[in-house]
Order: sequence, then C-alpha cells, then structure tokens
Amino acid sequence: MTSAFAPASTATTPITFATISTWDSVKAGLSPAARQFAEASGFTGKAGKLLALPDAEGRIVQILFGLDDAGRPALDRFRAGQLPALLPAGIYRFDNAPQDARLAALAFALGSYRFNRYRKAEPYNVKLVPPQGVDIADVARMAEAATLARDLINTPSNDMGPEELAAAAQDLARRYGAEYRCIVGDELLAQNFPLIHAVGMASPRAPRLIDLSWGDASHPKVTLVGKGVCFDTGGLDLKPSSAMLIMKKDMGGAANVLALAQMVMDAKLRVRLRVLIPAVENAVAGNAFRPMDIFRSRKGLTVEIGNTDAEGRLVLADALALADEEKPDLLIDLGTLTGAARVALGPDLPPFYTNDETLAADIARAAQQENDPLWRLPLWPAYDSWLDSKTADINNAPSGGFAGSITCALFLQRFVQAATRWLHVDIYGWTPSAKPARPEGGECQAARAIYSVLSRRYG
Repeated sequence: MTSAFAPASTATTPITFATISTWDSVKAGLSPAARQFAEASGFTGKAGKLLALPDAEGRIVQILFGLDDAGRPALDRFRAGQLPALLPAGIYRFDNAPQDARLAALAFALGSYRFNRYRKAEPYNVKLVPPQGVDIADVARMAEAATLARDLINTPSNDMGPEELAAAAQDLARRYGAEYRCIVGDELLAQNFPLIHAVGMASPRAPRLIDLSWGDASHPKVTLVGKGVCFDTGGLDLKPSSAMLIMKKDMGGAANVLALAQMVMDAKLRVRLRVLIPAVENAVAGNAFRPMDIFRSRKGLTVEIGNTDAEGRLVLADALALADEEKPDLLIDLGTLTGAARVALGPDLPPFYTNDETLAADIARAAQQENDPLWRLPLWPAYDSWLDSKTADINNAPSGGFAGSITCALFLQRFVQAATRWLHVDIYGWTPSAKPARPEGGECQAARAIYSVLSRRYG
C-alpha cells in the first residue's frame, strides 16, 4: 500500500474545515478576496462540499471543505474520507482542527483506497501531512490493515480460493516472522476436523485449516478465528442467484482476522497470538454434505445438518474447539454469518456477543472511539433449546427463522468452554454503497475496534 501521508517538512496547501454553523466565523478569517470568491461560489460549509480558493495568479492556495455539524443525527465522523477523490493533485495539511483530527487523518487514508487488480485505476495523487499530536504510525497501521482486508474480500473467488487465502496468510506470517502451518484435504479427517472437511469436500479446491502463531509464549494467549468460506453456493440448500452474487465476501471474517493480526504484530503487542482460519468452498456436487446428515465435531458433539447454507458456523465450530483446547486468555471469532444480523442492524452495524461484561464495555467504547460501529446482542439462554435435535446433540440451523444471529452465536458457544473470555462478531464485510472513507465493496469491520481494545490491554 502506498502511504497517504507525507513528511511534515513538505510544502502544503491548507484545508480549512467548516460546518454550516461555523461557516460565518471561518469566513470572517479569510482574506477579503477569498471571502468574496467563496460567497460568489455559493459555499456555505455544507457537509461534503469542497471549494478551492485561488490566488491572484489562479494557483490554488487554500481548500474549504464542509463537515457535518457536531451532534447532528447525520454526523459522519469519516467525512474527510471524501477528500482524496475530490482534491487536485498535491500535498495538503489540516489548517484547523476537524471534530477529531486522528479520525479525520484515518478517514483520509481509508478514502485513498482503490482496488485496481483487474481494471486500471490510477491512485489518488494526494498526500496529507499528519496533524500534530496524532500517532500517525498507528493510523497508518490501521489503514494498511484495512487495505489488506479490502483487497482479499474484493478479489473474486476464482482468484481467492482456499489455497490463495492460505497463501495470503503465509505471506503475512513471513513478513512478521510468525510460525505457519496448514492442514489440507483428507488430512483434516486424520487430525480430527470433520466439520471443516464436510463443508469443503464437494469442491475440487481442497478445504484446509490455516494456523499462524506469533509472539512470546509467556505472554497472554489471544486467539483469532476467522470464517474463510471463499465462496458459498449454499450447498444443496442452494442460494438463489441474487443471494449468491457477492458470496466472494463470505471469507470476510478471515480477511478481517488477518487484518487484525497484522495490526497486532506490527504494533508488537505483548501477546501470544494464534490465528485459525478454516478455509473452504461450499460447493455443490455428488459428494456434498446433505440436510439431515450427522457429523461428529472435533469437540465430540454430534451435529445434525438442518441447512447446508448454515455452513460458516460448522467450520468455525471445529476451529473454535481447537482454539479452546489451549485455554486462551481471549478467544475472538469473526464471520460473515447470518442474514438475520443484517435484517436487525443493517450492513454497517455488526452485532457482537460476549458474556464478559468488562470486555463488552471495552468493545462498545472502542467501537465508538474508532468509528468502527458494533452493537451488543445477548447470548439469550432461553433460545438455546432451539438448537436441540432429535437425532444428534445439536442442530446447526433450527427451524422457525427467529433470532438467527443469536442462535448462531449460541451454537458457537457450545464449542467454547475453557477460554477465559470469548467474543463473537457477526460481520457483513461489505459496503453496499459508497460512503466517505468506505468505497463500495469489501470492508474492514470490527478489526480496528478490537485492535484498540487489545492495544489497551496488551500494549
């Protein structure tokens, strides 16, 4: 990733922020000529509007940019993420403080992202000199990790299958000196990962379990588990074509776990980090797993298949069981799991689940501070019985359709017993329509908020 930031010694063009309510005071600080030009151009400080102010020779000497008024319901704290696409080529600095200079700098970097693997898209030829007092190394770390997640999700499944996802994880391991191993194909059965194997066995692209370890073994164990379903047809419970259209993003949990791992390793947090990614393709073939099949999981629980399109929780179950065997201090899983979460909270606000009240409060606080929205939903015990099966220990997809995200979380909870703390996040991993700093396509969700919590605990 090319950095969005320039050295502080560089000559710059100032960006002056205004809102509708502050525009009069900002305007009063302009030169008479600039004030007249702004008024003649109709600039009012409206959010997202940009005006370039010229000097007498026509050279741009100042940028005016409108922000949302603080406290308004429509406040977008990433509004500065529009700047890279709007600005003329050049190097810029913030002339006055936006509502949050750190978030504005991060938004600028996130808004500089372009996915150009298959279609030429020139990078935005703009740079920002970092605002004073901002830890720009940490901001750049977050932006680079978001680029990794976005690139992995945006890559279509023909070029991002289980093998390619494993290669991306291996590249990350090499970069930071992490240990890497991968269990592939029928070896999954030999090493007791039957659910991962079952979901991926119908695809010619062999399923696998990616396993990355980093850090001092004496430090607290933090284990990240990411759903790596590289494409999801729904299996024999086939998705309609409209629901299959963006299923390249169904490995979004894995992409975001790798982004989170990159931040942790780059910041050298004092943890013993482990990353587990069950990477599969849920395909349709004569040997595909079927509704009402029963498999014994790694944990020993027998699982009846209520729906082959609820495959993400199956592969996560085996990976969580392995992670739980080490009794980590903190076990976190991310996955693009349920449409129910999107019905309840939409694409921008993933639900998270935990029974640890301190962790829940820390996550909620970090989500707000990092503008990385998350909303807690309950592990509601009364719904646990909905997972009952008449022929097995548990059913992966209870009938009825109610509380789908909660019942998925309760299913996963059955495979976590020994970990000191567990956090489950049901992300979407996709921005359906572009917003400031968030282009349409693959998205880094939850990773920045979780990294912020980890930094405070283990920095």
